[in-house]
Amino acid sequence: MTDLGAYSGLFLSAFVAATLLPTASEAVLVALLLTGNQPAEMLILVASVGNVLGSVVNWVLGRWIEHFKEKPWFPVKAASLAHAQAWYSRYGKWSLLLSWAPVIGDPLTVVAGVMREPFPVFLVLVTLAKVGRYLILAAITLGLG
Repeated sequence: MTDLGAYSGLFLSAFVAATLLPTASEAVLVALLLTGNQPAEMLILVASVGNVLGSVVNWVLGRWIEHFKEKPWFPVKAASLAHAQAWYSRYGKWSLLLSWAPVIGDPLTVVAGVMREPFPVFLVLVTLAKVGRYLILAAITLGLG
């Protein structure tokens, strides 16, 4: 696999994994780290940028999703949306440090948009969470931990 193919595949995997679509970029990162064909630092950077940008898409969707909550095709029940908003109100911006976590992380970034979390705060906290996760994964994979 060429470097461009490896980086493109990793970026796409990380981007999609950060959206509400079910996929895992960790497996792609680990596989590429184990091949040793690309520098670990570049792989972590590419995965992190892709994953953070995917979360930004979620935040943007969250900013506009409430405009459609009265539509019959709206994918979230009103009670579920209210529950998510109440949860975010209780735990606040610091909950974005869990944006790396499976199952809750991606919806959390959407709710941050719904709750109008300021973008700079969102970006810093999500970046810390996503980069931290990939750094730990790389350290474990490469035996640096």
